[in-house]
Parts: sequence; C-alpha cells; structure tokens
Amino acid sequence: MVTGKVALVTGSGRGIGKAIALTLAKRGADIVINDLDMDNAAHTVEEIKALGRKAIAIKADVSSEVEVEEMVKECINHFGRIDILVNNAGLVSTKLLQDTTVQDWDRIMSINLKGVFLCTKAVYPNMMDQKSGKIINIASVAGKRGGGLFGKSAYSASKGGVISFTKAVAREAGEYGINVNAVTPGFTDTEMVKGMSQDQKENVVNSIPMRRAGKPEDIAKAVCFLASSDSDYISGEIMDVDGGIMMD
Repeated sequence: MVTGKVALVTGSGRGIGKAIALTLAKRGADIVINDLDMDNAAHTVEEIKALGRKAIAIKADVSSEVEVEEMVKECINHFGRIDILVNNAGLVSTKLLQDTTVQDWDRIMSINLKGVFLCTKAVYPNMMDQKSGKIINIASVAGKRGGGLFGKSAYSASKGGVISFTKAVAREAGEYGINVNAVTPGFTDTEMVKGMSQDQKENVVNSIPMRRAGKPEDIAKAVCFLASSDSDYISGEIMDVDGGIMMD
C-alpha cells in the first residue's frame, strides 16, 4: 500500500513520469511533481487533485545540487516528509560514438546519472531519520545489454551507471529500512516513439516476445509495487519491464 505516503517523482510532467505520478496518486499517495516544463507539471497536478489527492509542482534541474536541495527542502516543508523517491528524469541520446561530443556525453551523464545521485543524496537524511523509505530508479534495458533500440553508447553507459548505483546504495541503505530498486523499461510507447516509421516500429515489436510496445502504465505499475509495502523485503532488484527482451 502507498496510501498516505508522499512521493517525489522527477521528470513527471509527461510520459512515463506522469504515468507513475498518476498511478501512485490513484493508489493513495500525495505527489510532488518535478519538471522543467511547468505547464505540463501544472496539468499533472490538476489531474492528481481531481483524484482526491494532494499535489504540488516544483521546477528544478536535477543536475543542479542547489536546485535539488531546494526542491527537497520545499517538499519536506510542504508535506513534512518524503516516503518515496522515483528518479525518472532523463535524456536519451541516439548518437553513434563517432558523433558523440564531450558536451553530449557530459549532458547525458549530468541528467541521467548525476541527477539520480543528487536526488537520492538529498532525500537520504530524511529517510534515515524516518527509518523507512522507497527509492526507485528508472534505468533502461540499454544499460544491461549495451545500447540498441534508441539509446547508444552515452545513454547506455549512463543507465548502466544507474543500475550499479542502485545496487550500491541498496547495500548502504538497508540498515535504515530504506529499499532501493530500479526498473528497466524496454521499448515503450512514449513521445520518443512518435518519430519512428511504421516499419521501424514493427521491426522492434516483432523482436519482443510479447509482440507489443510497453505502455507508460506498465512501467508505472512496476514502480508502484516497488513503492508499496508489498516489496518491503526487496532491495537491490533490477526489474525488467520489457515484454521479455532480457529474460535474465
């Protein structure tokens, strides 16, 4: 159950992040929406309030230590606690190695990996004091298989880092009653897919055992399980939600 819990979901103005925020709200949590696009964030807040839950929107760049710390401070000032952190904010890079600049690399790592570190570190003292907390990181199958589909070298390296970071923090956090896990989505029907041709989509879908693209709600349901009391003895888990691509 997540009833009465407070969840901070980064990058939750649209896409997978929004689906996670709405699903947590439907299951009884109050939500902090983080995004750089405050129009999207405001719309998501209104949808959550229509479900009868409390929600606020905070604009913060997850790659900025100052902005992350201010965001977490505002969350705690408003709700008094943070029970669930979902590190969802991220960027995708489809550039091949030879086309990837140092600036491209640094930007991907700054959002996808440094952002997870900063947000986790910022909520950690609060969760340690509570002796409880759920941290769920959104990684990618690209971080396990080494790219493919959309993410190439920089993206897959950042998501591989998220996977290792998840396991390492899970080992440190367990004694404080904090569970740290990751979800690794596969091919998911989001804005990113809309630029593909029908043939490209069909080729990818035909390689998936379940023969369909994932939906944001598929990812959200897995996150909700890991955020709930049903997962109290699960930590360091890397949960594939990919229609059977990995099977490891």
